[in-house]
Amino acid sequence: MTIVRLGYVAMSVNLTNCSPSQTMTFAQFQRLQDREAAIEKLARISASNLANCLRILKHNTGNDIRFFRFSSKLIPLANHPEVKDFHYLRDLKEPLQELGSWIQKTGMRVDFHPDHFVLLNSPKPEIMNTSLRTLSMHEALLRGMGVPHEHRCVIHVGGAYSNKEKALEQFIHNWGYVPVKLQEMLMLENDDTVFTLQDTLYLCEKLAIPLVFDYHHHLANQEKDSDWRSHWDRVTASWEQSPLPVKMHISSPRSESEFNAHAEYVDPELFMAFLSEIKGSVPQIDCMIEAKKKDDALFALMDKMCAYPNVEKIDGASFYIR
Repeated sequence: MTIVRLGYVAMSVNLTNCSPSQTMTFAQFQRLQDREAAIEKLARISASNLANCLRILKHNTGNDIRFFRFSSKLIPLANHPEVKDFHYLRDLKEPLQELGSWIQKTGMRVDFHPDHFVLLNSPKPEIMNTSLRTLSMHEALLRGMGVPHEHRCVIHVGGAYSNKEKALEQFIHNWGYVPVKLQEMLMLENDDTVFTLQDTLYLCEKLAIPLVFDYHHHLANQEKDSDWRSHWDRVTASWEQSPLPVKMHISSPRSESEFNAHAEYVDPELFMAFLSEIKGSVPQIDCMIEAKKKDDALFALMDKMCAYPNVEKIDGASFYIR
């Protein structure tokens, strides 16, 4: 028997006027001639994003959802090299602490997934530096909330750069330049085009990084005759030193012709096919739903999963699989 806990990404489709990703581009920032006023506008947008994020967390609590991924766009231009005078941790101390207090009060698991431009296996120093700056911003936000940073940020391996084996070794080389606090924050995910489950496990085992298994990505990108089940023990072993339960991603293909794209909802048969194989292997697994309909997709999946005879509902967002 395994506890399955569902979460979703970034924003709720059930809440109106509640975007946590309102933005301001650097071009817009530059057009404001009064720099102090421009900084103040950045702070207002960021404070609104954080307030909306708190609304979402309260909505989650009301619906028993204890697993959530923050938008990485909470603080516009937070890591831009030409906006270093935006002291967001100081200016937004109170709303960040409010978020952290709610997280601690409810025991909600939260994390981040930075955009694809975070490339820790890049051979170019400038790209590596930008990636580290972005990851440092995520660590700073967790620190501002008072949330432990361990295993709160999932990234992909990066680019193949015309030689996948060399790109894997480049990741190992670059890892030595990643500060320990950022190393502790990271998880790695198999992707849908380049780095397979086995590729990602190679790095995770070599560098002691937890692996977030993306089932949809594996279906889209795997070695010939690859059987993920034969590697599942290695996946779970990567989490043995983590204070958090095993995490995976679940989504469904939009269509046969757009197989890699995420559908609006999750196919319950696809999800059950996965759960039937791993039940009993871990006491709990946290499943992040990557679907266009966000929390609606979670509610719909819960309804359908609870119709299976080997599923016992715990609450609005979690169940036992027997």
